[in-house]
Amino acid sequence: MKTIKILAIPAIALVLAAGCKSKKAVSVAKQEGLIEITTPFDSKEYRSDEENFRSKQSGKSPDLATAKKIAYQNARAEMAANINATVKRVTDQYTNQRTVGNTQEFENKFEELAREVVNLEMSNVKELGQKTFQDPSDKAYIVWIALEANKKGVFDKIDAKISSDSKLKLDYDKQKFQQIFDAEMKKMSEEGR
Repeated sequence: MKTIKILAIPAIALVLAAGCKSKKAVSVAKQEGLIEITTPFDSKEYRSDEENFRSKQSGKSPDLATAKKIAYQNARAEMAANINATVKRVTDQYTNQRTVGNTQEFENKFEELAREVVNLEMSNVKELGQKTFQDPSDKAYIVWIALEANKKGVFDKIDAKISSDSKLKLDYDKQKFQQIFDAEMKKMSEEGR
């Protein structure tokens, strides 16, 4: 009986402390005057999913054309980074699951080809939307752009590059690579990236 009372006291203290913390956090937000910001293209259809890589970014400039260029470049850079990171994870998993002759050489060559593919794919991105705002304080333009690249297009280009390289082709199992690639895209979709 004493054991139950002793264990119950710390549990009650934790519940009370958690309740105080959440009230404290709310009051801190009010005291600091924090304002929640909602950005354009923040809904689910503008996030990467199992079929498409997507990115959204903004650009700001006193010149509208420059603001658009900055937003477009930022969105392309984000997408390229996402594709590169995904291909890197797929390559790592693929080489760990397969017996590849010279693993390090295979990974390096694979990553080099992936970079080439990403550069090619960046010319095939599709614009999903664009929103333009003007900052009243400095009259600068703020442009938001959302872009999309199809997963199948990225995969097909990687597959074509690998198939045209005689050394890589020896250690390449297209079905296994695609299975890992699809799993990574699904994981990215579930994480809402």
